[in-house]
Amino acid sequence: MPPRVCIVGQNASLKFGGEASLPWWCFKYLRARGVDAHLVVHGRTRSEVQAGFPDDLDRLHFIPETRIDRLLWRMGSFLPGRLDAQTLMILRHIYNQRLQKRIVRRLIAEKNIQIVHEISPVSPKQVSLMYGLGVPVVIGPLAGGMTYPPAFANLETFGAGAMEGLGRAMSHAFNFFMPGKRKAAGLIVANEQTRAALPHGTTGKIYTIPDVGVDLSVWKDSADTPARDDGLVRFCYLGRLVDWKGVEFLLRAFALVAEAEPTARLDILGDGDQRKFLEDLQRELNLTERVTFVGWVSGAEGAKRLREADALVLPSLHEVGGIVILEAMAVGLPVIAANWGGPGVHVSDETGIRVNPDSREGFVKGLAEAMLKLVRSPELRGEMSRAAKLRVRTNFYDWNQKIDRISEIYDDVLGDRRASSPAARGD
Repeated sequence: MPPRVCIVGQNASLKFGGEASLPWWCFKYLRARGVDAHLVVHGRTRSEVQAGFPDDLDRLHFIPETRIDRLLWRMGSFLPGRLDAQTLMILRHIYNQRLQKRIVRRLIAEKNIQIVHEISPVSPKQVSLMYGLGVPVVIGPLAGGMTYPPAFANLETFGAGAMEGLGRAMSHAFNFFMPGKRKAAGLIVANEQTRAALPHGTTGKIYTIPDVGVDLSVWKDSADTPARDDGLVRFCYLGRLVDWKGVEFLLRAFALVAEAEPTARLDILGDGDQRKFLEDLQRELNLTERVTFVGWVSGAEGAKRLREADALVLPSLHEVGGIVILEAMAVGLPVIAANWGGPGVHVSDETGIRVNPDSREGFVKGLAEAMLKLVRSPELRGEMSRAAKLRVRTNFYDWNQKIDRISEIYDDVLGDRRASSPAARGD
């Protein structure tokens, strides 16, 4: 009999994407297996969550969006993103987790919850108030501790870097006084880098699972998609248009590709505060006929666009996870990515081409060479496509596999608790 579980997260949303999707997928796959699970998230995603799980409305629990929460959000919107993340966002998180904890306590008492799983936020340094509940707590998958490649350190301003350092130092104090992570029965980390970033004094078991996953029922194999007969080779970027995503370097690299190969095209899917700058650069590089800015797309449209492409390019320079890589591999696309952070782990030599971000010029040249290599070799694209589909169905990337492992972790943690109980010890 699987345990009764309470999933706790900041948000549950496919529209928000990224870590906001983790509570969604975890709850979905647990419920698909008949697990007695409840979900506790913020009320800002209420309508989407209720629409997504109409048969589980009594299992969905939301904290309200209060005046204090809105005030902290408005104040934070006037600050640089990193400064907000290290100050007011932490206060919002603590405030909202206090509200969540009340709901969790009630569910433990009324629904006999046996284990609490705090699945987001994914930062290993962020505090957790999920302790003292009387049941074991599992936290993760956690991921973080990212820095920029040395050659691109200027993308992080001095102020942002200083705040990051201050925030990490302060996190030790926060995690001492709010010891959710230190007292958790189990901590799931994405890699050794994240393990090293955990708060000092953690005592729970540590497990390793990738922080990103893919739903293969949505991101289906592109084999069923009719083959294009336009003679073009289409590269695709899918993500936000912000500086650390490196789209500027992708455009400069594609200018070299376009000059050498008239069949190459690039579609840029997504939106963000760099869009105008990037569209100006597109015109400056004479790429208006070869590069298309599509704008924001839904998950279904994104999947369709990827299935129609020949390769994904993700030049991100500060990517902890990189879920879009898994989505692309799931539909059979080779991936070109920076050999840094999550992408450097998820992409293998069999499934794509990793470009070392050793210098700006070298990075642009490496991206261009990788794209040209794929343009000129349909055979290589086919080999990488087959390898990509195989890789994404292993290594706990597929959510079915991920839930298998998470269920094992629940059983392991509960087994330890039973073994340490007074009755088991014969006290």
